[in-house]
Amino acid sequence: MFYTFSRRNQPPIYPTASDSEIESQNSEVLIPEWESSKVKSMLDTSYQLKSLLMFGAYYHQKKDGFESVVIEHLRLNGAYWGLTTLDILGKLDAVDKDEVVSWIMECQDESGGFGGNIGHDPHVLFTLSAIQILALFDKIDVLDVEKLDVANLQNEDGSFAGDMWGEIDTRFSYVAICSLALLHRLDKINVEKAVKYIVSCKNLDGGFGCTPGAESHAGQIFCCVGALAITGSLHYVDKDLLGWWLCERQVKSGGLNGRPEKLPDVGSLILFLIIIDRVHWIDKGKLVNFILDCQDKENGGISDRPDDAVDVFHTYFGIAGLSLLEYQGLKAIDPAYALPVEVVNKIFLAK
Repeated sequence: MFYTFSRRNQPPIYPTASDSEIESQNSEVLIPEWESSKVKSMLDTSYQLKSLLMFGAYYHQKKDGFESVVIEHLRLNGAYWGLTTLDILGKLDAVDKDEVVSWIMECQDESGGFGGNIGHDPHVLFTLSAIQILALFDKIDVLDVEKLDVANLQNEDGSFAGDMWGEIDTRFSYVAICSLALLHRLDKINVEKAVKYIVSCKNLDGGFGCTPGAESHAGQIFCCVGALAITGSLHYVDKDLLGWWLCERQVKSGGLNGRPEKLPDVGSLILFLIIIDRVHWIDKGKLVNFILDCQDKENGGISDRPDDAVDVFHTYFGIAGLSLLEYQGLKAIDPAYALPVEVVNKIFLAK
């Protein structure tokens, strides 16, 4: 049996336990009549070019500049956010694929994992970003998948460490599961134990924390729900209870906060609202307006909230959110794998 979405480009199907878990398959997430008064002006007409320039500055900036130094340790993540944004905008061909792929491979440690930059220690977070970028360019075949050590990071209780130092977090569970799924290597881990650990992190409000008993947080919920979707385990999610918690995150401005009493933020909530089919419980038009208000129309990019400085992280989540809300002119993105649907389909439907 399968979990799916009604979208203009059909994303990959997520196997689930039974037919009863398939809810509202034909619900439409397209906001009716984009020209209506509910939705403000479209993305700035020159926005795509500005986003390209923003990524170019991020990737090619002088290595001795202040910005370059402070982000050096996570440049691989930044490349994923920027490149995926470009692909959603249909502008990925603006970068030199061979140059990017060559740099990605230089970030690989002798242990098999990837660091945030050349010469940095490997971590599962950067390893997933490397795999995702290679997937964007259809270059996963350059990887020696047997060399990657992701499966070795699983603990006896099903949890995953981020690296050799052993920190445990449900983010790492998602990252490991997503990485292995994209490589067709989920059989290398104990999926049953991985799912059991994630479920042990579920709270009474329907959300998930970073470890058992930890506070529900939007970022952790995305990771847990995404991992459960990929492993065909969405039947463990109380969709109505979690959907209620999530829709309560929308504030008057239309934005969504990650936890109660926090400021709204352009973040990941829209991804798992789509996965659990509860996006119709929020005001989608107001959310679109909030994201558009976070644009820097002079220099490009999207910030966490209006009038703040833009960054490549929130630019990615803003554009991905608009894509999931069926914003015109953007490629469809898969909410579980956080990659364009056409990229994910090529990985799973080609074999």
